[in-house]
Amino acid sequence: MSDFYTLTGIKKSFEGKGELIHVLDGIDLSIREKEFVCIMGNSGCGKSTLIKIMEGIIPRDGGEIIFDGISPGKQVSKELQKKMGIVFQGDNLLEWLTVYKNVELPLKVFGQKDKAENKAKVMEALELVGLQNYWDCIPRELSGGMRQRTSIARALVSDPDILMLDQPFGALDAITRKTLNQELLRIWHTTQKTCVMITNNENEALYLGGRVLVMSNSPSRIVHEIEVPLTYEERVNNLALNPIYLKLRTELARIVRSLDTPRQN
Repeated sequence: MSDFYTLTGIKKSFEGKGELIHVLDGIDLSIREKEFVCIMGNSGCGKSTLIKIMEGIIPRDGGEIIFDGISPGKQVSKELQKKMGIVFQGDNLLEWLTVYKNVELPLKVFGQKDKAENKAKVMEALELVGLQNYWDCIPRELSGGMRQRTSIARALVSDPDILMLDQPFGALDAITRKTLNQELLRIWHTTQKTCVMITNNENEALYLGGRVLVMSNSPSRIVHEIEVPLTYEERVNNLALNPIYLKLRTELARIVRSLDTPRQN
């Protein structure tokens, strides 16, 4: 697989309490087409800042981005943003709109006005997440898991090239989170979308990711990379007993614990 999204030397700082706070200190990473990459790190290390830069929501201070062969300016352009589906930490649904209309929003934002075509795309996205029978519900009628499925459908409705997920299941209970992990893995296997996901959960990272990247404490760099050589079938069948998974989980747990050790510059 070829590199699809490459970041080189990405830097970011913020003004805070009269001083400059350095968050990202030269992030280098490459995302290959059709792969699922999970990014981990301690709270406050800049994971969400990194993915917001990748999404084009906030500008970077330095470094270079190559996305699908294009080098954008300081901030990812609107044209490139159209190629992205974004799932936030919260579902960010509009409470006064139905599930159908929430999912349809990106199509309207991007100026797609053909009602029949939009309907086909919305219903296809809802079917992919198992909500085709809830299209006329409003968000308050949905469970937390169903709300987040709606947000995933909204991210997929415009058929993006890459799916960006910023800790999408962090606020859910353990059972719902496990179920949505299974659903997300199935969606990735079905669509073969390139996926980048921020997570603080080691099991989630190894279940979903073909690679797991670990960020140091702020100011952050990518300090570890773990390849996860598990097939889709191995992930969905008795993963907890798989010796490769067990070895990787032990290794990842050790790496995460080591993040509390001060970084040597």
